[in-house]
Amino acid sequence: MNVLPVPMIMPQSLPGTDSQNKAAERGGSFGEMLANALDEVNRAQLKADGMVKKFLTGEIQDIHQVTIAMEEARLMMQLAVEVRNKIIEAYQEISRMQV
Repeated sequence: MNVLPVPMIMPQSLPGTDSQNKAAERGGSFGEMLANALDEVNRAQLKADGMVKKFLTGEIQDIHQVTIAMEEARLMMQLAVEVRNKIIEAYQEISRMQV
């Protein structure tokens, strides 16, 4: 059995750093950022589905790869749902404000 290492996840830069400034210069909006994040979630879901199909057809023998891909997709979906919930809460809080 061949065990593959898990790739290191690098933390995002803090607000006000060069990466945020570069995003502002590129004209990246909040909507574009959300769309890109949802695309990543979709790609992770499709990758996990593909891995399961390959495992079931016998193309992949290592169950660990399949499990990692499925867990990664699950965590990304869970994060997307939590972000959506926070956005809805913020919208509701703003709509309750009296002007």
